[in-house]
Amino acid sequence: MTKNTMLHIGCHLSSAKGYLAMGKDAVSIKADTFAFFTRNPRSGKAKDIDPADVQAFRTFAEEHHFTKLVAHAPYTMNLCAAKENIRTFAHEMLVDDLQRMEATPGNYYNFHPGSHVGQGSEQGIALIAAELNRVLTPAQSTTVLLETMTGKGSEVGRTFEELRAIMDQVELQDKLGICLDTCHVWDGGYDIVHDLDGVLQEFDRIIGLERLKAIHLNDSLNPCGSHKDRHARIGEGCIGLEALTRVINHPQLQDLPFILETPNELPGYAQEIALLRERKE
Repeated sequence: MTKNTMLHIGCHLSSAKGYLAMGKDAVSIKADTFAFFTRNPRSGKAKDIDPADVQAFRTFAEEHHFTKLVAHAPYTMNLCAAKENIRTFAHEMLVDDLQRMEATPGNYYNFHPGSHVGQGSEQGIALIAAELNRVLTPAQSTTVLLETMTGKGSEVGRTFEELRAIMDQVELQDKLGICLDTCHVWDGGYDIVHDLDGVLQEFDRIIGLERLKAIHLNDSLNPCGSHKDRHARIGEGCIGLEALTRVINHPQLQDLPFILETPNELPGYAQEIALLRERKE
């Protein structure tokens, strides 16, 4: 295993104050990446982008050697909803978000694939892929990431096979990747504590590790296979610090951006980042 490699790590930050403020918050906790919601995660409203703020951030990010950012779509965006008006709302948000992402080109846009709401996973997969085919363009610089899900309710993306099925139906394959959430895959039944290598081998066989672009690094309050979604602080859940240390040190994962989505404020994130940097081999 390579020694003294860089741990690219950050957390979810509030976008309310703008890009430069997020960048400064990230640096204050020794992060070199971060995640942010492109708009209000519960309502879908978006704040206007200030070009001067964006330019100041891009200069700041270059000076501080930021790696790729991992923006997050709002939870209200459901590309495979049963109701057409909800899918239309999701389409409008997605189009606008991808345009907004070009203000900071070359980064990642992560989203929960959606919930089929009784239509069945096959129909949900078809609707998600159709929408991606509708909005992705050859000219965009943003890579869109499907997130691994826990499988609660009617979520699509509960297995690697479901994610692959979406990807297989998308035409612009080079604009698409995966964000693996450690809490979600654990809750979904993938035992990353006792068989991390086996889980990654399965991911590689079904999807391909070259498609894995980012990691949401979270502990879980629930046992493996619970199909729930309750994140815990690093080392305070059922996954545990030792297993998450193996994740950040795995040779096939160590160059990816790791995003903490643990229940914390900035001081708590700073402590987790320091802890994980200490355990980086």
